[in-house]
Amino acid sequence: MDLDRAVEAYLRHTAIERGLSDHTVSAYRRDLAGYRTWLAEHAVTDTSEITAALVTSFAAERASAVPEVAASSLARLQSSVRGLHRFLAREGIEQDDPTLRLRPPKQAQRLPKALTIDQVEQLLDASGPAPGDAKPGDLVGLRDRALVELLYATGARVSEIVHLDVDDLAHGDVVRVRGKGSKERIVPVGSYARASIEAYLTRARPELSRRGRSTPRLFLGARGAPLSRQSVWLVIQDAATRAKLTAHVSPHTLRHSFATHLLQGGADVRVVQELLGHASVATTQIYTHVTVDTLRDVYVTAHPRAR
Repeated sequence: MDLDRAVEAYLRHTAIERGLSDHTVSAYRRDLAGYRTWLAEHAVTDTSEITAALVTSFAAERASAVPEVAASSLARLQSSVRGLHRFLAREGIEQDDPTLRLRPPKQAQRLPKALTIDQVEQLLDASGPAPGDAKPGDLVGLRDRALVELLYATGARVSEIVHLDVDDLAHGDVVRVRGKGSKERIVPVGSYARASIEAYLTRARPELSRRGRSTPRLFLGARGAPLSRQSVWLVIQDAATRAKLTAHVSPHTLRHSFATHLLQGGADVRVVQELLGHASVATTQIYTHVTVDTLRDVYVTAHPRAR
């Protein structure tokens, strides 16, 4: 099959049949564009001409590229290429999958950087007024406080937060989150976040909504349009600056903090997996390493012969 047609067929499959996000499909498209360019340089234009040796050579060249490519980027690139050839083999377009023996690069297991509970509280206080302290007309402040409270209360990804609709909060104490692959999960919402969201919905969102076109999205910008991912980043960055937090803080930092604090509080890793929307518990277990520091501190403090 012509390589260009094969790639387009695979990308349609990921978007329509697998329901992957636009962001993920765009990443696959970029990766496979580089793969197609490399194959064209080696006079390969049809998928039937791709061999295991070619795929291995491509992966080796990328791994030894200058400047060095991050292991995470290499892993994603290989995942894109494997996905393409797996699709072609499964659909019967090609008989063999030349990526079967391709080994993913080893990635250094970096521990997530979580904020302390005190730092999260500082961030929340700096993001906007608590419901009882808001002044009339402080629409953006109420929105930002509700936004940060909900990020920390649910551990949701920034892409999940910006796509929440008002109806996703219909049951009050839980929120319906649509994650990767359009998979839905139900996550409880604590009382602090509920109070901030209620204040935003009753005192801020109606006015923000009147400034733009009607939309079911929960979080709106100052002109009434749905809040973007970039805007959420800016809200977090501004709050971190006002809170005088020296550590790098992003929406994903709150996701890390959510998981870490739950585990430190005694939550089961399987429950945290479900709340985060991880397909595999192995992904969630990286957070258990973070709590080792806590265990070590308790041990040193409590055991009579620890020192």
